Amino acid sequence: MNPDLDRLQTYPFQKLAALLEGTAPNPALKPISLHIGEPNHPTPEFIKKTLTDSLDGLAHYPPTLGAEGLRIAIADWLKLRYGLGRIDPSSEIIPVNGSREALFAFAQAVIDPTRPGPVVICPNPFYQIYEGAALLARARPQFLNNVPASGYAYVFDDLPAEVWARTQLIYVCSPGNPTGYVMSLEEWEQLFALSDRYGFVIAADECYSEIYFEEGKAPLGALHAAQQLGRTGYERLVVFSSLSKRSNVPGMRSGFVAGDATILKKFLLYRTYHGCAMSPPIHAASIAAWRDEAHVVENRRLYRDKFDNVIKILKPALGAEMPAAAFYVWAATPISDTEFAKRLYRDQAISVLPGSYLAREARGVNPGTNRVRIALVGPTAECVDAAQRIRDFVGKL
Repeated sequence: MNPDLDRLQTYPFQKLAALLEGTAPNPALKPISLHIGEPNHPTPEFIKKTLTDSLDGLAHYPPTLGAEGLRIAIADWLKLRYGLGRIDPSSEIIPVNGSREALFAFAQAVIDPTRPGPVVICPNPFYQIYEGAALLARARPQFLNNVPASGYAYVFDDLPAEVWARTQLIYVCSPGNPTGYVMSLEEWEQLFALSDRYGFVIAADECYSEIYFEEGKAPLGALHAAQQLGRTGYERLVVFSSLSKRSNVPGMRSGFVAGDATILKKFLLYRTYHGCAMSPPIHAASIAAWRDEAHVVENRRLYRDKFDNVIKILKPALGAEMPAAAFYVWAATPISDTEFAKRLYRDQAISVLPGSYLAREARGVNPGTNRVRIALVGPTAECVDAAQRIRDFVGKL
């Protein structure tokens, strides 16, 4: 077996299952799951109908590059969403089976393990796929702490020049999981300057880009930032996006990568052998989803309603703040995050994810310590019920 598999850390949800093993939830209360970021809003009917109407496509092998119609639909959406002057659907876009698959595979294609001490930089806390991808690409993960003291921003000066010089890839997540932080144009300018100086590739995870709370004030994206800064060729920049959260289709496994054509040409070669082309019915349903914005606006309305109701309950109890985007509350806990999660499950039948499971200790700090991630993915009434139970639980600590 590949010995690097032994370097992988236990996945956060497995850690949570182990933490809660042997702890029975309060039988008087309906269990509520807030620990996993799986969208629970209904899948739009027009997407389901397009999918079922396209089942004849199962009789054909799909192209690894993806159907031209889907690439054009994605390009049109990118131009509409970010005001891009240009994006070439033939060379700067590849449909993928969800951002998770692509985020992992990308490191395997990008990292050159023959160069001394390759480094992959990750945010901290972070989506665990980044770390696993780095380890299996035979690189060393290094972490940039996203903490309240900096407003959860990326403080690039935290890492010395010696680390940046060995960096081959950086993952950034904006809007952030779990903080909801959105990178500013100034941060992008700093990161692009570092990439120009040291030659590393930027993987921008934007799977939460469409979950924000004020229409007309969408989060800044990496491609848009690059364009504003005169980087129209998207050099060393690849963006990862997905329909899962935007369109409530996590089971469809549909997303895309877009950016540097030279890098994507090599990534396409890797994917040709990787065997991960998107199914033709998923192609058709994805085209329909990317070409409709009405359901996305309604989706945001549902999240906005939840947050408006939940934050006013949790702010007095946990100091919870409205995130800039995404669907998580990243809340401080008055006791250890693991003890909080275990006792909350026992007393209130609510599962949340300990923040320390989403982070690593870096420079003496684990940014997830004494925090929990609360995923507001269920119906509003359920989320409000959960918030009230959490408030009552905290009041008795």
